[in-house]
Amino acid sequence: MEGGPERLYVVTAGRDRAAEPVPLDLVTLIVSRGKPARGMQPEHAAILRMCTRPLSLVEISAYTGLPASTVSVLLTDLVDGGQVETRAPVPAAELPDPKLLEAVMDGLRKL
Repeated sequence: MEGGPERLYVVTAGRDRAAEPVPLDLVTLIVSRGKPARGMQPEHAAILRMCTRPLSLVEISAYTGLPASTVSVLLTDLVDGGQVETRAPVPAAELPDPKLLEAVMDGLRKL
């Protein structure tokens, strides 16, 4: 990452966690509620611009090149300011009944 650990310290104003933690995990979806404001920290503005559609914390981390822990601190700032909203991830679909899968496989073999 460009800038090293000193940059991360500056980006988060020396914080390694938010004062009022927001429950975030790597798959929490983030959606912007507005556009970046003039004078906003560049990393906050970048997150707002990229989250016009739901993105997970880990995706934001990958796109910004910042560690997930740093993104978590930045997202907490944005949540506290009402600039983004969090959404629970879409639950994984349940697997179909194994008997149904076997019946389908048997039917395909008979073709």
